[in-house]
Amino acid sequence: MSYSVGYLGPKGTFTSMAVDALFRGEKHMPYQTIPDCFDAVKFGHVKYVVVPLENTLEGTVNLTLDYLIESKQLKIVSEIVVPIRQHFMVHKDNVSRWMETDVIYSHPHALAQCHQFLTQDMRPAKKETYNSTGAAAQFVSEHPELLIGAIANEKAAETYDLTIVKPNIHDIENNHTRFVVLHKNDTALRSKNLPVKGFKTTFMIALPTDHAGALHQVLSAFAWRRINLSKIESRPMKTALGQYYFFIDIEQKMDDILIPNTIQELEAIGCQVEVLGSYPYYHVTEALDQL
Repeated sequence: MSYSVGYLGPKGTFTSMAVDALFRGEKHMPYQTIPDCFDAVKFGHVKYVVVPLENTLEGTVNLTLDYLIESKQLKIVSEIVVPIRQHFMVHKDNVSRWMETDVIYSHPHALAQCHQFLTQDMRPAKKETYNSTGAAAQFVSEHPELLIGAIANEKAAETYDLTIVKPNIHDIENNHTRFVVLHKNDTALRSKNLPVKGFKTTFMIALPTDHAGALHQVLSAFAWRRINLSKIESRPMKTALGQYYFFIDIEQKMDDILIPNTIQELEAIGCQVEVLGSYPYYHVTEALDQL
């Protein structure tokens, strides 16, 4: 069966690398924005959608979290972590003159992640921002008459027929982005291409009232059961100052007793609890050369 998969595009982005790893051989559809991705799966234009959720350096993608709050009918069914490796690339006609590059295009985060290369290893050049690294690479490919370059990944170089003249120009080696796969139901998605690294369950919790110890009570429900939390984060409810949703990830998949009993305890103290997904997660570090 062939699935139709949407993702935050265009082609050649790190999101497209995540899609290639999880859905190799499937039909992919790029979308311009995260809200477009949510709408695509919500209205049935695609079966699954892949969006970024968190980056090692930049933190959480708040827009993704906010739309998860609004689109409670969508569930996280899988997660994949992709290493962020930035390369400097130019049109193949300009390889011999790459040190004469006048303008360098990329996403603002990518430009920030390559500060040392841009300020110390490269001649002074103007920096121009683009909505994505893939779009920057596409622009460079369409203008061979200009002495311009892009900072993007190896997938972008392949997609837009550019030549990488300086690989791995990022300042920090240990940079990864966490992507989630969303679907209309909560059936966990298993990859045929990658080994499962583990399982997670994600909760969205609203505290009953703003009183001393409310969050402590929530955390205690997990702690005394020895359920390990891998992440906790808050996002405003957008109803009043000081009112928040709490997103909690645990390193465990849904079971029949432990997690349901935890939810019951949280609801007994007045919390609103939504399970956003119980799913496997994957890493693609070992598979990058095969993409």
